[in-house]
Amino acid sequence: MELTLSYQPTDKQRAFHASEADEVLYGGAAGGGKSYAICWDAFLRCMTYPQTHAYLFRRTYPELEMTLVRTMLSIVPKELGKYTAGTHEMRFTNGSVAHFCHLQNEGEGLLKYQGAEIHWLYFDELTHFTKGMYDYLRTRLRAQKKLGIVPCVRCASNPGGPGHAWVKARFVDATDGGRQVREIPVRSEVLGSVAVRRVEYIPALATENPHISADYVIELEQKPQALREALLHGKWDAFDGQAFPEFQDNPAHYGDGLYTHVIRPFAIPYHWPRYVSFDHGYTRPFSFGVWAVDEEGRAYRYKELYGCVEGEPNTGVMLSPGEIAQGLAELLESEFEDGIRPMGIADPAIWDRSRGMSVEEQIRKVFSGVIFHKGDNTRLPGKMQLHERLKFGEDGRPMLYVFSTCRDFIRTIPALVYDRKKPEDIDTSAEDHIYDETRYFLMSRPIAPRAQAKARPAKGFDPLAP
Repeated sequence: MELTLSYQPTDKQRAFHASEADEVLYGGAAGGGKSYAICWDAFLRCMTYPQTHAYLFRRTYPELEMTLVRTMLSIVPKELGKYTAGTHEMRFTNGSVAHFCHLQNEGEGLLKYQGAEIHWLYFDELTHFTKGMYDYLRTRLRAQKKLGIVPCVRCASNPGGPGHAWVKARFVDATDGGRQVREIPVRSEVLGSVAVRRVEYIPALATENPHISADYVIELEQKPQALREALLHGKWDAFDGQAFPEFQDNPAHYGDGLYTHVIRPFAIPYHWPRYVSFDHGYTRPFSFGVWAVDEEGRAYRYKELYGCVEGEPNTGVMLSPGEIAQGLAELLESEFEDGIRPMGIADPAIWDRSRGMSVEEQIRKVFSGVIFHKGDNTRLPGKMQLHERLKFGEDGRPMLYVFSTCRDFIRTIPALVYDRKKPEDIDTSAEDHIYDETRYFLMSRPIAPRAQAKARPAKGFDPLAP
């Protein structure tokens, strides 16, 4: 029996299939043929390697049925595979199986895959998944030696969604936007060796897909700016659902501070009041922000300490409160040498004594140089304070600046998204720890609403000018 498969992959789809990286993210923009590439990749791997299992994930079953299941049914000849709706599986004639899976939570949803042996792991719209889901399912990647295969992960996604920050950090930022393959050394204490795990990002645009009509591209051009930038150009710094789209990081204006929130560091005047805001975390990151306030009430975030595992967004370093306190002491050493005593504002939860000594007491036992006060944790007023401070005035200056050295603030704030169930608030499953401690600080010095000025030329920025 001879069968002819009709598939003409684009150059980017061909690169996706040919990649030898352990983890690959494909896409970025809409119309790049993401779901099509995933289904063809799974089909070809299953047919090339008999008795192997591919697991294809979407967040919900309706999404799964409308995209991956429908696409797979359209490309697999009935002579090679049969789909069973009851089990959501396509069984191929060589003994391989494609499992179509949905995953809505990190609890019971993950437990049903505890015993799975996954050879080929696929995620469509990866930003809809949490990092915990992704990490757990990667632990199910394994194969018997007799199969002669190396299990791998293949993903596709547009920007946006609750997982935007960790996906961007892992695949886009770490590979310089797809210009290089990231190599992650992984040490095995048991085997006494070091392996290298390779991560690749393959950006693809609708304009690079010859199978997409001009009408589709024109339709994308008509979308609102943030959505257009994300879906048409695949930009990860602008996307639909972004909570703080007004945040601007423009290196060309780090020196003059015009229409940018990120600026070049300068020596903070001695007489400016200083503050330290704190959000505690153990398995999730903890965060300290050090602030100064000028004579006009403008806030400057000039230092930060973020307890996050390097290269693993939203993963805490699991330090005790005493160890965290030691880090704070080191962070503020220069202030104390100059006789400066910052005021502390923190999440009220650190005063909880229901499980014994509170976090605040444990910190104070090691480092008493900062007296923390309970921050105002009302969510929506705190959010509105950040919006107000991010507005640009008639002179092109906002009421909040961030030194360019505060990389985690710059990374996480633009990536925050709205909660789907509470659209007026931030999705708390995202990497929101810096945002939270920023809220505590801002609510300690609230400002009145200001009008949003239109961008126009303005005089140069001198924070020390009278």
